[in-house]
Amino acid sequence: MSFSNAKQTKTPIARPQLGTLRIHGPDQNGIVAAFSQLLYGHGCGIVDSEQHTDHSANLFFQRIHFDYSKMLTDRISLGNGVDEVCKRFDMKSALNWGDVRQQVAIMVSKYDHCLWELLLRHRAGELDCDICMILSNHPDLQTVADAFQVPFHVFKVTKDTKEAVEKEELELLATHKVDLVVLARYMQIITDNFCESVSVINIHHSFLPAFIGGKPYHRAHERGVKLIGATAHYATADLDEGPIIEQDITRISHRDEVDDLLRKGRLLEKNVLVHAVKAHIEDRIIVYNNKCVVFDG
Repeated sequence: MSFSNAKQTKTPIARPQLGTLRIHGPDQNGIVAAFSQLLYGHGCGIVDSEQHTDHSANLFFQRIHFDYSKMLTDRISLGNGVDEVCKRFDMKSALNWGDVRQQVAIMVSKYDHCLWELLLRHRAGELDCDICMILSNHPDLQTVADAFQVPFHVFKVTKDTKEAVEKEELELLATHKVDLVVLARYMQIITDNFCESVSVINIHHSFLPAFIGGKPYHRAHERGVKLIGATAHYATADLDEGPIIEQDITRISHRDEVDDLLRKGRLLEKNVLVHAVKAHIEDRIIVYNNKCVVFDG
């Protein structure tokens, strides 16, 4: 996940003049005051602010949502001011002006519950992004993409074609300036290179590492599990060990059959994934030490 003040080059659209500033670094006195005074001095009003301190790591985190509709200077000046304060306090920052909608691609195989949920929530206006494409290794969900008028691309993946296919996928993502890839139950392993090229969020059941491979719900039922859950995380080179964004659980009893576990598991998966994607596109996440600070929505 990139965490920098990189200049945005995409075509702006008409949006409220609300920006987001995320900062993190060594905990010390004066940080909150310094950034508050900086924004005030440039004519920006703070809409809301949330902060967190990891005392064990001596790290401070803050997310500031600010209104720059009456800004007295310009974006470059404020950006330079943020850089100066960050240098003074040895902080890292991410400044988003909020006027460019993120481009999101969804990768999916045959399970459709997460895909439907993302598309429906997006249509309802709950996900402030553009879902610009759906990529799959199977043609089965073409009709779902067509129903929402989202371009659907099929890439047949085999052991012999995997490397070439991934290169083609990354070229397509780069062409459309995709910011985030969502693995909505995409049943293929992506490479380190893929994870390093674009931010990737993955969803999986909570049975790892106890029940890996196929039919985990069946084997969990055989073991008589009492809790099932789902985990959404950033995909990294360590496969399912990336920074966790969102999790949820529900109880299981001896009365539940395999179909009940599957139904409850799918409900958890799609809700957890949507919450994680929403947190990402709203700039509510700061990643550090292979874990996430997720600010309230």
